[in-house]
Amino acid sequence: MAITAHEIETMIRESFPNAKITVDGDDGQHFAAQVIDESFRGMNRVQQQRAVYAALKGKMDGSNGELHALALTTKAPE
Repeated sequence: MAITAHEIETMIRESFPNAKITVDGDDGQHFAAQVIDESFRGMNRVQQQRAVYAALKGKMDGSNGELHALALTTKAPE
């Protein structure tokens, strides 16, 4: 089952309601996302990205994941 950029943004927004979120991609499997949120301040990039992946609620887990690839950029606001 294909997933949309809007669905990805909605899932991320549930965990990061005040974030600036951009999700691009239209083939249903490969996406790029940028998430800028104050909650990332003081976290390293791995911690930031784990937080975003957790928000995706298993959509990327194993061969059954709906989301095949997500190029993810995260940071705190400047």
